[in-house]
Amino acid sequence: MSPHIIEPASPASRAVIWLHGLGADCYDFVPVVEALQLPENHGIRFIFPQAPTRPVTINGGFPMPSWYDILGVSPARAINQAQLDESIALVRQLIDEQCAQGIALENIVLAGFSQGGAVVLCTAVSSQLPLAGVMALSTYGPDLDQLLQRHPVEHPLSLFHAHGRFDEVLPLTMGREAHDLMQAAGHQTSWHEYAMARGLHAGDCRHSPVAGRAARSLASFAVGPPTGNCSKNNRKASLSHGLALHCLIFNFHVVETCLCSKH
Repeated sequence: MSPHIIEPASPASRAVIWLHGLGADCYDFVPVVEALQLPENHGIRFIFPQAPTRPVTINGGFPMPSWYDILGVSPARAINQAQLDESIALVRQLIDEQCAQGIALENIVLAGFSQGGAVVLCTAVSSQLPLAGVMALSTYGPDLDQLLQRHPVEHPLSLFHAHGRFDEVLPLTMGREAHDLMQAAGHQTSWHEYAMARGLHAGDCRHSPVAGRAARSLASFAVGPPTGNCSKNNRKASLSHGLALHCLIFNFHVVETCLCSKH
């Protein structure tokens, strides 16, 4: 299935690739885009891919949208690695497609919730690309320690990690472990935890002060100077644009009200 894409009114010069969680669909985080009330000329293309539907072992083999099968929890997830690798390849393909359309790697953000967050974390580490940053929402890192050993830091990533303290599906400790591993490896990380479990309150985003900060950050991301193309000679962002990208990731507190209810 083709991803759901929201094109900006002005020509796209930046992109956010956002993966949903287990059992959800590509429309799960679409309401967040409207709720942010970005300026008309924001220039950000939002790409929401759809996971394939397949049996999920921990849910009795019931078919549902899943980036990979989860074989067991203890609490560490036992997963189908081949399917995770397929999902990583899909995200890499989406990144390549954006580059082919003239969007620089430094202007691409990966975001994901729970299972989707695990995919974008693994993609960002294994690809070693100089991406704008990663939003890891209520997620974890499958075998992340081994992945980081195989792929030493070449381009330190900016990462925003967020997790609900009362998450009954994926314990906060698993999210914190992923953050700590990324930080210890040399990536630039920010950890945020909230006094909540899991709940989608997209309508609240419009009126939330934290959503206002996110909207201003995305506005900076939108109107900052573009950073060339995907060639190796054009991968260094200007200082002002780099700060704008930093703001996008580290001030994206809209997740406080927009953590969805899927795993």
